[in-house]
Amino acid sequence: MTKKLKRMIKRIILGAVVALIAVVVTKMTEGFSWGKWASLAAFIAAYLILAYDVLKKAGVNIIHGRVFDENFLMTVATFGAFGCGEFTEAVAVILFYQIGEAFQSYAVNMSRKSIKSLMDIRPDFARISRDGEEKEVDPSEVAIGDIIIVKPGERIPLDGVVKSGQSSVDTSAITGESLPRDVDAGTSVVSGCVNLSGVITVEVTSEFAQSTVSKVLTLVEEASSKKAHAEQFITVFAKVYTPIVVGCAVLLIIGGSLITGDIREWIYRGMTFLLISCPCALVISIPLSFFGGIGGAGKNGILIKGGNYMDVLARIDTLVLDKTGTITKGNFAIGEIEVSDDYNGRYGEGAGDRLLKYAAMCESYSTHPIAVSIVNKYGKDIDKNAVSDIKEIAGKGVEAVIEGRKYCVGNSKLMKDALSEADYPEIEKCSDVSMGGTLVYVAEDGKYAGHLHIIDEIKDGAVEALRECRKAGVNSIIMLTGDNEKTAESVAGKVGLDKFFANLSPLDKVTAIEDILENNKIGKVAFVGDGINDAPVLTRADIGIAMGAMGSDAAIEAADIVIMTDELSKITEAKRIAKKTLRIVKENIWLALGVKIGVLVLAAFGIASMWAAIFADVGVAFLAIMNAMRALRAK
Repeated sequence: MTKKLKRMIKRIILGAVVALIAVVVTKMTEGFSWGKWASLAAFIAAYLILAYDVLKKAGVNIIHGRVFDENFLMTVATFGAFGCGEFTEAVAVILFYQIGEAFQSYAVNMSRKSIKSLMDIRPDFARISRDGEEKEVDPSEVAIGDIIIVKPGERIPLDGVVKSGQSSVDTSAITGESLPRDVDAGTSVVSGCVNLSGVITVEVTSEFAQSTVSKVLTLVEEASSKKAHAEQFITVFAKVYTPIVVGCAVLLIIGGSLITGDIREWIYRGMTFLLISCPCALVISIPLSFFGGIGGAGKNGILIKGGNYMDVLARIDTLVLDKTGTITKGNFAIGEIEVSDDYNGRYGEGAGDRLLKYAAMCESYSTHPIAVSIVNKYGKDIDKNAVSDIKEIAGKGVEAVIEGRKYCVGNSKLMKDALSEADYPEIEKCSDVSMGGTLVYVAEDGKYAGHLHIIDEIKDGAVEALRECRKAGVNSIIMLTGDNEKTAESVAGKVGLDKFFANLSPLDKVTAIEDILENNKIGKVAFVGDGINDAPVLTRADIGIAMGAMGSDAAIEAADIVIMTDELSKITEAKRIAKKTLRIVKENIWLALGVKIGVLVLAAFGIASMWAAIFADVGVAFLAIMNAMRALRAK
């Protein structure tokens, strides 16, 4: 609880006590000529204790030309009640209004906690070794290439690569993941995460202004400034609605007084009408709902850049995805190993293992991702001394001599140099190109030996995640990829896509997303990519969602929704949070308008008193705020 809220509660209690004393004074002084004045003085004291801030705000706003707000309405309504001799109701109105305001402040503070948990990732210092001693400096003073020291319990201040030490890192503030991640030398780490166990040294790879934590903080700070359509509507609605109800109240007082001649009764009805008309429930609960939804998503590693994006997110019916790094893991693995008939005849059942062994030995000196995947698949120690005459041929592959035999490992272009034309049909015969992926061919002493099928693995849980997307209201799922037709067809079949487009350049992807947008007249189109080379498409779609964006500058800048992990299931989670938030907003709009219109009609006919008006204003605001707080628990 903030100090301001504590002071507010103390003032409410004091005002309530003085109001109770005023009621006692009224009862005790009945029958005395001065009794009414004593009662009025006591109630005015209670009123000023409770309402001085409302009166001040109303006066300041009137001076600045902002007349019609809830402070003005409260002031006029309570002054009218005093004028009609309804002292108790005048003080009760302001008392319950302040109780509602206190609860609103508490609710806003609760919603801010989820945002504050993100804001708390800002590092206080960076520990750096200079002149033989450790110094704590501002993170903005650290340059790229500097070595920083991070001790257990400290927050990593800048993005970098671990140079020495081993530890576990809590990434929950950035990714929403509960399990810590193990790091050691060579592992990339990002700012904002907490070092849990061992001391690590980190070589800085980005300045603080460009670090993950800095970009996330900027994103969160800007989120509240981007209003959803519902928020914009309520802002405009309140500006138009309030003057209209004030005019109606004036007409009600004048018209009723002329008809019946009882001006006191009609002033009371007019003041009740004004009190009911306060749009507090709408003005407070709608932004609070969006704020809560953004905070609830943030706690789960989903950063939504503003309430306006929730409107679009909830209406997504077409999901367009990049392949590499989004549906697939973006790293290479060995699928199947096929050997030629001749090679199989010479080496029998062990032909496949032999082919993998010698391919791995040839590739053991290369750092190419495909070469690394072959060595990893072999998984045994390699005697590099047995490999000689190594020759890397750019764009084709590698040649080497092992145990007196010449091996060639590479693509079909290398095979055309290494083999005779008579072996070309054998290559086609052994290649199951329908599987997609990349084929690495192997030749032994000028004879075709077989090939390794290199594939980009489907992400764990991708099939289930896309199935959940359909349950959440996505009708069409499409993939855009620069890979060949066969690879795209294979991936699309495995994860159950409706359509795919292959062999696309970045410019082709923009054209493809524009065609999809043109053909989608009803719902909204979301593009999901890794944010590194898909920035143009992320920007062009109705809403851009960046996956696995921890440490990716392009993702945070280009996308509207940033998912800090690479879990596809977060897409459905984000859509459901948006839908729940909008549902809460609509519930509050109908609740507030329904109750207010009903009680306004009753007040106009003299059926509803100021006590009913208190419920229509403060009571409905209380219920709307309670409902809005549900957005914080969105899952």
